Amino acid sequence: MLNGQSPGTGRPKLIVGVVIDQMRPDYLTRYYSKFGDSGFKKILKNGFYCRNTQFNYAPTYTGPGHASIYTGTTPSLHGITGNDWYDQSAMDTVYCTQDTSVSAVGGEGREGMMSPHRLLTTTITDQLRLSTQMKAKVVGISLKDRGAILPAGRSADAAYWYDGKSGNWITSSWYRNDLPKWAQEFNDRKWPEQYLSKPWNTALPIKEYFESDPDDSPYEAVFRGEENPVFPHDLPALKGTGYDLVRRTPFGNTLTKDFALSAILGEKMGADSIPDFLCVSFSATDYVGHQFGPNAIETEDTYIRLDRDIADLLTFLDNRIGQGAYLLFMTADHACMENPKFMLDHKLAAGFSDPTTIKDTIRYFFTRKYGKPEYLQCYLNDQVHFDETLIAR
Repeated sequence: MLNGQSPGTGRPKLIVGVVIDQMRPDYLTRYYSKFGDSGFKKILKNGFYCRNTQFNYAPTYTGPGHASIYTGTTPSLHGITGNDWYDQSAMDTVYCTQDTSVSAVGGEGREGMMSPHRLLTTTITDQLRLSTQMKAKVVGISLKDRGAILPAGRSADAAYWYDGKSGNWITSSWYRNDLPKWAQEFNDRKWPEQYLSKPWNTALPIKEYFESDPDDSPYEAVFRGEENPVFPHDLPALKGTGYDLVRRTPFGNTLTKDFALSAILGEKMGADSIPDFLCVSFSATDYVGHQFGPNAIETEDTYIRLDRDIADLLTFLDNRIGQGAYLLFMTADHACMENPKFMLDHKLAAGFSDPTTIKDTIRYFFTRKYGKPEYLQCYLNDQVHFDETLIAR
Protein backbone atom coordinates (compact mmCIF):
# COMPACT_ATOMS: atom_id res chain seq x y z
CA MET A 1 0.00 0.00 0.00
CA LEU A 2 1.45 3.32 -1.07
CA ASN A 3 0.38 6.62 0.42
CA GLY A 4 -1.42 8.60 -2.24
CA GLN A 5 -3.19 11.94 -2.19
CA SER A 6 -3.95 14.41 -4.91
CA PRO A 7 -2.49 17.74 -3.80
CA GLY A 8 -5.20 19.97 -2.34
CA THR A 9 -7.97 17.35 -2.43
CA GLY A 10 -6.97 14.98 0.37
CA ARG A 11 -7.77 11.96 -1.78
CA PRO A 12 -5.90 9.90 -4.40
CA LYS A 13 -6.29 10.55 -8.11
CA LEU A 14 -6.13 6.82 -8.80
CA ILE A 15 -6.67 3.71 -6.66
CA VAL A 16 -5.00 0.53 -7.90
CA GLY A 17 -6.13 -2.75 -6.39
CA VAL A 18 -3.68 -5.60 -7.05
CA VAL A 19 -4.70 -9.20 -6.33
CA ILE A 20 -2.13 -11.95 -6.82
CA ASP A 21 -3.93 -15.21 -7.39
CA GLN A 22 -2.79 -18.03 -5.06
CA MET A 23 0.01 -16.00 -3.45
CA ARG A 24 1.12 -17.31 -0.06
CA PRO A 25 2.38 -14.65 2.37
CA ASP A 26 5.61 -16.57 2.94
CA TYR A 27 6.57 -16.10 -0.71
CA LEU A 28 7.39 -12.48 0.12
CA THR A 29 10.03 -13.57 2.61
CA ARG A 30 11.11 -16.81 0.92
CA TYR A 31 12.05 -15.08 -2.33
CA TYR A 32 12.97 -11.72 -0.78
CA SER A 33 16.66 -11.92 -1.69
CA LYS A 34 15.74 -12.41 -5.35
CA PHE A 35 13.52 -9.33 -5.57
CA GLY A 36 14.72 -5.95 -6.81
CA ASP A 37 14.27 -2.70 -4.90
CA SER A 38 11.42 -1.32 -7.02
CA GLY A 39 8.77 -4.06 -6.80
CA PHE A 40 7.60 -6.07 -3.79
CA LYS A 41 10.32 -4.55 -1.59
CA LYS A 42 9.15 -1.03 -2.39
CA ILE A 43 5.62 -1.88 -1.29
CA LEU A 44 6.82 -3.62 1.87
CA LYS A 45 9.17 -0.79 2.84
CA ASN A 46 6.98 2.19 1.89
CA GLY A 47 3.56 0.87 2.83
CA PHE A 48 1.68 -0.88 5.63
CA TYR A 49 2.06 -4.64 5.98
CA CYS A 50 -1.15 -6.15 7.40
CA ARG A 51 -0.08 -9.56 8.69
CA ASN A 52 -3.35 -10.85 10.14
CA THR A 53 -6.02 -9.68 7.73
CA GLN A 54 -8.36 -12.32 6.33
CA PHE A 55 -11.98 -13.23 5.67
CA ASN A 56 -13.10 -16.36 7.50
CA TYR A 57 -15.04 -18.47 5.01
CA ALA A 58 -14.83 -21.54 2.81
CA PRO A 59 -14.27 -22.51 0.07
CA THR A 60 -11.30 -20.33 -0.83
CA TYR A 61 -11.46 -20.12 -4.60
CA THR A 62 -10.80 -17.30 -7.05
CA GLY A 63 -14.44 -16.24 -7.37
CA PRO A 64 -15.36 -15.90 -3.70
CA GLY A 65 -11.88 -14.55 -2.93
CA HIS A 66 -12.13 -11.62 -5.30
CA ALA A 67 -15.74 -10.96 -4.33
CA SER A 68 -14.90 -10.94 -0.61
CA ILE A 69 -11.95 -8.56 -1.04
CA TYR A 70 -13.96 -6.01 -2.97
CA THR A 71 -17.32 -6.29 -1.17
CA GLY A 72 -15.88 -6.53 2.34
CA THR A 73 -18.19 -9.41 3.20
CA THR A 74 -18.39 -13.18 2.86
CA PRO A 75 -20.06 -15.58 0.38
CA SER A 76 -23.22 -16.00 2.47
CA LEU A 77 -23.97 -12.33 1.76
CA HIS A 78 -22.29 -11.45 -1.53
CA GLY A 79 -23.58 -14.65 -3.13
CA ILE A 80 -20.39 -15.92 -4.80
CA THR A 81 -20.13 -19.24 -2.97
CA GLY A 82 -17.58 -20.82 -5.31
CA ASN A 83 -16.23 -20.64 -8.83
CA ASP A 84 -19.09 -22.99 -9.65
CA TRP A 85 -21.94 -24.02 -7.38
CA TYR A 86 -25.23 -25.86 -7.42
CA ASP A 87 -28.24 -23.60 -7.90
CA GLN A 88 -31.15 -25.38 -6.21
CA SER A 89 -33.79 -23.22 -7.90
CA ALA A 90 -32.39 -24.04 -11.34
CA MET A 91 -31.45 -27.60 -10.28
CA ASP A 92 -28.16 -27.18 -12.12
CA THR A 93 -24.53 -26.18 -11.63
CA VAL A 94 -23.77 -22.54 -12.46
CA TYR A 95 -20.53 -20.62 -13.00
CA CYS A 96 -19.99 -17.49 -10.92
CA THR A 97 -19.91 -14.99 -13.81
CA GLN A 98 -21.83 -16.95 -16.43
CA ASP A 99 -24.59 -14.88 -18.07
CA THR A 100 -26.32 -16.12 -21.22
CA SER A 101 -28.23 -12.83 -21.54
CA VAL A 102 -25.09 -10.94 -22.62
CA SER A 103 -22.83 -11.39 -25.63
CA ALA A 104 -19.09 -11.26 -26.21
CA VAL A 105 -17.47 -7.98 -27.22
CA GLY A 106 -14.11 -8.28 -28.97
CA GLY A 107 -14.56 -12.03 -29.22
CA GLU A 108 -17.23 -14.63 -29.73
CA GLY A 109 -18.91 -17.55 -28.01
CA ARG A 110 -19.31 -18.44 -24.36
CA GLU A 111 -15.94 -16.96 -23.35
CA GLY A 112 -17.55 -13.53 -23.53
CA MET A 113 -20.97 -14.37 -22.07
CA MET A 114 -19.99 -13.14 -18.62
CA SER A 115 -21.18 -10.49 -16.16
CA PRO A 116 -21.41 -9.69 -12.42
CA HIS A 117 -25.17 -10.36 -12.30
CA ARG A 118 -24.81 -13.04 -9.59
CA LEU A 119 -23.03 -10.59 -7.25
CA LEU A 120 -25.61 -9.64 -4.60
CA THR A 121 -23.85 -6.73 -2.87
CA THR A 122 -21.98 -3.61 -3.91
CA THR A 123 -18.21 -3.53 -4.18
CA ILE A 124 -15.87 -0.76 -3.07
CA THR A 125 -15.67 0.12 -6.77
CA ASP A 126 -19.47 0.40 -6.98
CA GLN A 127 -19.42 2.63 -3.92
CA LEU A 128 -16.82 4.88 -5.52
CA ARG A 129 -19.04 5.20 -8.58
CA LEU A 130 -22.03 6.04 -6.38
CA SER A 131 -20.12 8.62 -4.35
CA THR A 132 -18.99 10.44 -7.50
CA GLN A 133 -22.33 10.36 -9.35
CA MET A 134 -20.87 7.69 -11.63
CA LYS A 135 -18.05 10.01 -12.75
CA ALA A 136 -15.20 7.88 -11.37
CA LYS A 137 -13.79 5.49 -13.96
CA VAL A 138 -13.61 1.86 -12.86
CA VAL A 139 -11.84 -0.82 -14.92
CA GLY A 140 -11.14 -4.46 -14.03
CA ILE A 141 -8.39 -6.51 -15.72
CA SER A 142 -7.41 -10.16 -15.34
CA LEU A 143 -6.62 -13.21 -17.43
CA LYS A 144 -9.64 -14.77 -15.71
CA ASP A 145 -13.10 -13.35 -16.34
CA ARG A 146 -14.02 -13.72 -12.66
CA GLY A 147 -10.80 -11.99 -11.61
CA ALA A 148 -11.74 -8.94 -13.68
CA ILE A 149 -15.53 -8.85 -13.30
CA LEU A 150 -16.10 -9.38 -9.58
CA PRO A 151 -13.63 -6.68 -8.40
CA ALA A 152 -14.93 -4.16 -10.96
CA GLY A 153 -18.46 -4.68 -9.67
CA ARG A 154 -21.82 -4.21 -11.29
CA SER A 155 -21.50 -0.55 -12.32
CA ALA A 156 -17.96 -0.50 -13.77
CA ASP A 157 -17.05 1.18 -17.02
CA ALA A 158 -15.58 -2.12 -18.16
CA ALA A 159 -13.95 -5.38 -17.20
CA TYR A 160 -11.55 -7.10 -19.57
CA TRP A 161 -10.36 -10.71 -19.58
CA TYR A 162 -8.25 -12.93 -21.81
CA ASP A 163 -9.55 -15.17 -24.57
CA GLY A 164 -7.01 -17.96 -24.97
CA LYS A 165 -8.34 -19.04 -28.35
CA SER A 166 -7.76 -15.73 -30.08
CA GLY A 167 -5.11 -14.25 -27.78
CA ASN A 168 -7.25 -11.13 -27.41
CA TRP A 169 -8.60 -9.18 -24.46
CA ILE A 170 -12.39 -9.17 -24.52
CA THR A 171 -15.38 -7.90 -22.53
CA SER A 172 -19.15 -8.34 -22.70
CA SER A 173 -22.23 -6.34 -23.63
CA TRP A 174 -22.97 -5.89 -19.91
CA TYR A 175 -20.38 -3.09 -20.02
CA ARG A 176 -20.20 -1.81 -23.59
CA ASN A 177 -21.00 -2.69 -27.19
CA ASP A 178 -17.52 -2.38 -28.68
CA LEU A 179 -13.87 -2.51 -27.67
CA PRO A 180 -12.28 0.90 -27.18
CA LYS A 181 -9.64 1.89 -29.73
CA TRP A 182 -6.75 1.47 -27.27
CA ALA A 183 -7.80 -2.15 -26.52
CA GLN A 184 -8.16 -2.97 -30.22
CA GLU A 185 -4.70 -1.56 -30.88
CA PHE A 186 -3.25 -3.61 -28.02
CA ASN A 187 -4.83 -6.81 -29.41
CA ASP A 188 -3.49 -6.00 -32.88
CA ARG A 189 0.08 -6.17 -31.56
CA LYS A 190 -0.31 -9.94 -30.95
CA TRP A 191 1.76 -10.00 -27.75
CA PRO A 192 0.79 -13.60 -26.77
CA GLU A 193 2.26 -14.85 -30.04
CA GLN A 194 5.54 -13.11 -29.21
CA TYR A 195 5.63 -14.47 -25.65
CA LEU A 196 5.10 -18.01 -26.92
CA SER A 197 7.71 -17.72 -29.66
CA LYS A 198 10.65 -18.63 -27.43
CA PRO A 199 11.35 -21.13 -24.62
CA TRP A 200 10.70 -20.35 -20.97
CA ASN A 201 14.10 -20.28 -19.27
CA THR A 202 14.79 -19.18 -15.70
CA ALA A 203 15.34 -15.45 -15.21
CA LEU A 204 18.42 -16.20 -13.05
CA PRO A 205 20.94 -19.05 -13.27
CA ILE A 206 19.00 -22.14 -12.21
CA LYS A 207 21.56 -23.08 -9.55
CA GLU A 208 20.53 -19.96 -7.61
CA TYR A 209 16.98 -21.24 -7.02
CA PHE A 210 17.88 -22.86 -3.73
CA GLU A 211 14.54 -21.84 -2.14
CA SER A 212 12.83 -24.51 -4.27
CA ASP A 213 12.95 -28.26 -4.84
CA PRO A 214 15.20 -29.73 -7.56
CA ASP A 215 13.92 -29.03 -11.05
CA ASP A 216 12.71 -32.55 -11.82
CA SER A 217 10.30 -33.09 -8.92
CA PRO A 218 7.66 -35.85 -8.62
CA TYR A 219 5.19 -33.33 -7.17
CA GLU A 220 4.85 -31.35 -10.39
CA ALA A 221 2.71 -31.86 -13.49
CA VAL A 222 4.09 -31.58 -17.01
CA PHE A 223 2.92 -29.50 -19.93
CA ARG A 224 1.12 -31.61 -22.51
CA GLY A 225 3.86 -32.70 -24.90
CA GLU A 226 6.63 -32.74 -22.28
CA GLU A 227 8.16 -35.84 -20.70
CA ASN A 228 9.52 -34.12 -17.58
CA PRO A 229 8.66 -30.84 -15.79
CA VAL A 230 12.09 -29.29 -16.31
CA PHE A 231 13.60 -26.14 -17.77
CA PRO A 232 13.73 -24.95 -20.45
CA HIS A 233 10.07 -25.31 -21.38
CA ASP A 234 9.83 -25.25 -25.17
CA LEU A 235 6.79 -22.99 -25.51
CA PRO A 236 6.81 -22.82 -29.35
CA ALA A 237 6.61 -26.63 -29.49
CA LEU A 238 4.02 -26.83 -26.71
CA LYS A 239 1.73 -24.01 -27.86
CA GLY A 240 -0.55 -26.04 -30.10
CA THR A 241 -3.51 -24.10 -31.49
CA GLY A 242 -4.53 -20.85 -29.87
CA TYR A 243 -2.76 -18.88 -27.18
CA ASP A 244 -4.07 -20.33 -23.94
CA LEU A 245 -0.65 -21.63 -22.89
CA VAL A 246 0.51 -18.12 -21.98
CA ARG A 247 -1.75 -18.30 -18.89
CA ARG A 248 0.46 -21.01 -17.39
CA THR A 249 3.67 -19.06 -17.76
CA PRO A 250 4.93 -15.92 -16.00
CA PHE A 251 4.44 -14.08 -19.28
CA GLY A 252 0.70 -14.13 -18.62
CA ASN A 253 1.39 -11.69 -15.78
CA THR A 254 3.51 -9.49 -18.04
CA LEU A 255 0.71 -9.48 -20.60
CA THR A 256 -1.73 -8.42 -17.86
CA LYS A 257 0.58 -5.65 -16.65
CA ASP A 258 1.06 -4.26 -20.14
CA PHE A 259 -2.68 -4.25 -20.79
CA ALA A 260 -3.27 -2.49 -17.46
CA LEU A 261 -0.79 0.27 -18.39
CA SER A 262 -2.54 0.66 -21.73
CA ALA A 263 -5.88 0.98 -19.92
CA ILE A 264 -4.57 3.79 -17.71
CA LEU A 265 -3.38 5.67 -20.77
CA GLY A 266 -6.34 4.84 -22.98
CA GLU A 267 -8.98 5.70 -20.39
CA LYS A 268 -7.00 8.68 -19.06
CA MET A 269 -7.34 7.30 -15.55
CA GLY A 270 -6.08 9.54 -12.73
CA ALA A 271 -6.07 12.55 -15.02
CA ASP A 272 -8.50 14.75 -13.07
CA SER A 273 -9.62 15.47 -9.50
CA ILE A 274 -12.17 12.60 -9.43
CA PRO A 275 -10.57 9.38 -8.13
CA ASP A 276 -10.55 6.45 -10.57
CA PHE A 277 -10.14 2.76 -9.69
CA LEU A 278 -8.11 0.15 -11.57
CA CYS A 279 -8.52 -3.48 -10.46
CA VAL A 280 -5.69 -5.75 -11.61
CA SER A 281 -5.57 -9.45 -10.83
CA PHE A 282 -2.42 -11.40 -11.75
CA SER A 283 -3.68 -14.90 -12.51
CA ALA A 284 -0.66 -16.67 -13.99
CA THR A 285 0.60 -17.33 -10.46
CA ASP A 286 -2.48 -19.51 -9.89
CA TYR A 287 -2.11 -21.49 -13.10
CA VAL A 288 1.60 -22.07 -12.45
CA GLY A 289 0.93 -22.89 -8.81
CA HIS A 290 -1.70 -25.51 -9.63
CA GLN A 291 0.57 -27.22 -12.15
CA PHE A 292 3.90 -27.10 -10.36
CA GLY A 293 3.10 -26.55 -6.67
CA PRO A 294 4.53 -24.18 -4.04
CA ASN A 295 8.05 -25.64 -4.00
CA ALA A 296 8.83 -25.61 -7.72
CA ILE A 297 11.48 -23.59 -9.48
CA GLU A 298 8.74 -22.61 -11.95
CA THR A 299 6.79 -21.00 -9.12
CA GLU A 300 9.85 -19.16 -7.80
CA ASP A 301 10.73 -17.95 -11.28
CA THR A 302 7.17 -16.72 -11.78
CA TYR A 303 7.41 -14.56 -8.65
CA ILE A 304 10.85 -13.24 -9.57
CA ARG A 305 9.44 -12.15 -12.91
CA LEU A 306 6.26 -10.81 -11.30
CA ASP A 307 8.42 -8.65 -9.03
CA ARG A 308 9.79 -7.01 -12.17
CA ASP A 309 6.25 -6.51 -13.52
CA ILE A 310 5.21 -4.90 -10.22
CA ALA A 311 8.28 -2.64 -10.46
CA ASP A 312 7.23 -1.59 -13.97
CA LEU A 313 3.73 -0.83 -12.71
CA LEU A 314 4.94 1.26 -9.77
CA THR A 315 7.46 3.16 -11.90
CA PHE A 316 4.76 3.90 -14.45
CA LEU A 317 2.39 5.15 -11.73
CA ASP A 318 5.11 7.33 -10.20
CA ASN A 319 5.81 8.93 -13.57
CA ARG A 320 2.27 9.08 -14.96
CA ILE A 321 0.10 9.78 -11.89
CA GLY A 322 2.81 11.16 -9.62
CA GLN A 323 4.41 9.98 -6.39
CA GLY A 324 1.98 10.49 -3.54
CA ALA A 325 -0.97 10.96 -5.92
CA TYR A 326 -2.17 7.34 -6.08
CA LEU A 327 -3.16 4.65 -3.59
CA LEU A 328 -2.21 1.03 -4.18
CA PHE A 329 -3.07 -2.07 -2.19
CA MET A 330 -1.91 -5.62 -2.76
CA THR A 331 -3.39 -8.84 -1.44
CA ALA A 332 -4.25 -12.41 -2.47
CA ASP A 333 -7.59 -14.07 -3.12
CA HIS A 334 -6.34 -17.30 -1.51
CA ALA A 335 -3.10 -19.18 -0.96
CA CYS A 336 -2.27 -22.90 -1.29
CA MET A 337 -1.29 -25.88 0.80
CA GLU A 338 1.65 -28.20 0.35
CA ASN A 339 1.18 -31.16 -1.95
CA PRO A 340 -0.28 -33.95 0.28
CA LYS A 341 2.08 -36.56 -1.19
CA PHE A 342 5.02 -34.25 -0.45
CA MET A 343 3.81 -34.00 3.16
CA LEU A 344 3.39 -37.75 3.54
CA ASP A 345 6.80 -38.43 1.99
CA HIS A 346 8.32 -36.17 4.65
CA LYS A 347 6.42 -37.92 7.48
CA LEU A 348 4.07 -34.96 8.04
CA ALA A 349 0.38 -35.28 8.83
CA ALA A 350 -1.63 -35.19 5.61
CA GLY A 351 -4.03 -37.17 3.48
CA PHE A 352 -6.39 -37.13 0.55
CA SER A 353 -10.13 -36.47 0.60
CA ASP A 354 -12.24 -38.10 -2.08
CA PRO A 355 -15.47 -36.20 -2.85
CA THR A 356 -17.04 -39.37 -4.27
CA THR A 357 -16.46 -41.20 -0.97
CA ILE A 358 -17.99 -38.31 0.99
CA LYS A 359 -21.00 -38.24 -1.33
CA ASP A 360 -21.45 -42.03 -1.08
CA THR A 361 -21.22 -41.82 2.73
CA ILE A 362 -23.99 -39.22 2.89
CA ARG A 363 -26.17 -41.33 0.58
CA TYR A 364 -25.50 -44.41 2.70
CA PHE A 365 -26.64 -42.49 5.79
CA PHE A 366 -29.90 -41.47 4.09
CA THR A 367 -30.45 -45.04 2.87
CA ARG A 368 -29.85 -46.56 6.31
CA LYS A 369 -31.84 -43.90 8.20
CA TYR A 370 -34.68 -43.11 5.80
CA GLY A 371 -34.42 -45.50 2.87
CA LYS A 372 -33.99 -42.53 0.51
CA PRO A 373 -30.49 -42.01 -0.92
CA GLU A 374 -31.93 -39.44 -3.35
CA TYR A 375 -32.43 -36.99 -0.46
CA LEU A 376 -28.92 -35.87 -1.42
CA GLN A 377 -29.37 -33.68 -4.48
CA CYS A 378 -25.79 -32.51 -5.01
CA TYR A 379 -22.39 -32.40 -3.30
CA LEU A 380 -20.03 -29.73 -4.67
CA ASN A 381 -17.44 -27.36 -3.16
CA ASP A 382 -17.82 -29.15 0.20
CA GLN A 383 -21.43 -27.89 0.07
CA VAL A 384 -24.24 -30.37 0.68
CA HIS A 385 -27.56 -29.76 -1.10
CA PHE A 386 -30.69 -31.66 -0.08
CA ASP A 387 -33.77 -32.29 -2.21
CA GLU A 388 -35.99 -30.14 -0.02
CA THR A 389 -39.11 -30.82 -2.10
CA LEU A 390 -38.71 -34.56 -1.67
CA ILE A 391 -37.96 -34.19 2.04
CA ALA A 392 -41.05 -32.00 2.55
CA ARG A 393 -43.22 -34.54 0.74
